[in-house]
Amino acid sequence: MDNAPIGIFDSGLGGLTVARAVMDKLPDEEVLYLGDTAHSPYGPRPIAEVRSLALAGLDELVRRGVKVLVIACNTATAAALSDARERYWIDQRIPVVEVITPAARAAVVTTRNRRIGIIGTIATIQSEAYTNALAAVPGLTVVSRACPRFVEFVEAGITTGSELESVAHDYLDPLREADVDTLVLGCTHYPLLTGAIGRVMGEGVALVTSSESTANVTYNELVDRDLLHEPRGAEDLPRHRFLTTGGPATFRKLARRFLGPEVEQAGEVALAGGADIP
Repeated sequence: MDNAPIGIFDSGLGGLTVARAVMDKLPDEEVLYLGDTAHSPYGPRPIAEVRSLALAGLDELVRRGVKVLVIACNTATAAALSDARERYWIDQRIPVVEVITPAARAAVVTTRNRRIGIIGTIATIQSEAYTNALAAVPGLTVVSRACPRFVEFVEAGITTGSELESVAHDYLDPLREADVDTLVLGCTHYPLLTGAIGRVMGEGVALVTSSESTANVTYNELVDRDLLHEPRGAEDLPRHRFLTTGGPATFRKLARRFLGPEVEQAGEVALAGGADIP
């Protein structure tokens, strides 16, 4: 048993979709969530900057005593996963869970016509992380498209409306025309836009998110390594904590909208490695 919290890192608010799934899957566990909203979005940034920011955020979570790290950001995973596993798992025996491999596996299981679409940030698509994850499966056709403005909508709290739907058509119509039957939402912000995305893609296209799959992997890591929190009594509720590198008031307002009443407050933190990056 290990009663330390689960550390979840994201570039901003999107990782709350992963946090929600982890909380539901592991109701006895406490979550320590860090959203790097001061530097969000990560998608347009060079990979080297993203790597520096992500490792700074993960360092902060480790400093605060987490028992497992969940990189709930596709861009950060693409940029920093190899370094993170060496830094935290090999050197400190802290398991590192990511979001790309679980979503890729779910897409393979879901597709019927073997045509899979991938949408993500510019950095995630350019990294070809999903394409590489799916390369070992024969007979797949993978079509990728960057959708950078989706993150802007989510961070602004906009999840419906004509402007969003117009942008969604611009991004997604080519994927629909490519006859994909499965679409991987390769950014943890995108599940908050499933209404608009599903409307444009149509009912015949399955939307795959990393949230549930990543929560399953997190569960398995804790079970396999005997890291589960001790069983709680009926009145002993977990106390989740939320940190942000930007304005706590804005983070809390949007986080409560997307996650729920678990976000009672948010603390502000400066990341050592990213303090000089605008």
